[in-house]
Amino acid sequence: MKHKESHNDNDTFLAQWLEGELSDNELKKLISEADYKSFLKIRKGLDTYDKLESPTDASFAKIKDRIYNKKGKVRNLNTKTWLIGIAASLVLFFGLFSILDDDVITVETNYGEQKTIALLDGSEVIMNSKSILTYDEDNWSEERTLHLEGEAYFKVKKGSAFSVVTDNGKVQVLGTQFNVNSESDLFEVVCFEGKVSVKTKDEDVILLPSNSVRRINGNAIEKRISPEGSPSWINGESSFKSVPLKYVIAALESQYNIDIHSGGIDDNIIYTGSFTHKNLNTALQTVFKSLQIQYFEKEKGNIYLSIK
Repeated sequence: MKHKESHNDNDTFLAQWLEGELSDNELKKLISEADYKSFLKIRKGLDTYDKLESPTDASFAKIKDRIYNKKGKVRNLNTKTWLIGIAASLVLFFGLFSILDDDVITVETNYGEQKTIALLDGSEVIMNSKSILTYDEDNWSEERTLHLEGEAYFKVKKGSAFSVVTDNGKVQVLGTQFNVNSESDLFEVVCFEGKVSVKTKDEDVILLPSNSVRRINGNAIEKRISPEGSPSWINGESSFKSVPLKYVIAALESQYNIDIHSGGIDDNIIYTGSFTHKNLNTALQTVFKSLQIQYFEKEKGNIYLSIK
């Protein structure tokens, strides 16, 4: 459970996030999930604000009066700082209540949970465990864009451009089926039907059916051939091909709500294989016995690894 921060701390984190000093993942570690959702709405509000008329002098003066430095003096605000101040003040005034219309939909999955979402255009999203999906419901007919943290499988109805935005890159299609996994420094996209455009800060790749791309630890994108059909995790099994063990460990933790302590091993060992989502002990045996790694549960929900 995240530590409950004070309003002052949240104001600071919000300002740093809006200025690009904190990434989305860094921010989520500092605040509660409820506050993070509210921050997303604040960012959307500021984006919308840029398109609106400037506020009246009286409104601006009231906002300035509420933004002080530690010595009690009003800060000298340029436009960028002023916008951050507005957001921080709103947080202070409303306690991170929902300050905008509820047009931003957020869907989350828990440990070991899968969830199927029907979108407004008939498209479908199947979310893997510990994933977050957000999109603007009111603007959906004009811009089919979702933001994803974690992993999801998309079945997209033909129509206007459909985009999935992650911290690691952007995926864009017209009508197709594809899987996106974006967690920390792992980014993988698999095309199962149609054609998929994958854009990162360094590369732009077009995928056809059975094509996939993967980036690990910020290295160059790997182009690969993947199995046809659908992702194995939809059918209750997570599969991996030549990935560092740490990503397999993270997947086990997400599926089974456990903490795996890997300090006693090299978690960059390359692993190829799979594990079931139905039985923890079977999953642990499948992964670690094949690598000759011992595991034991010292406290409930805490698995410790060591070399035999």
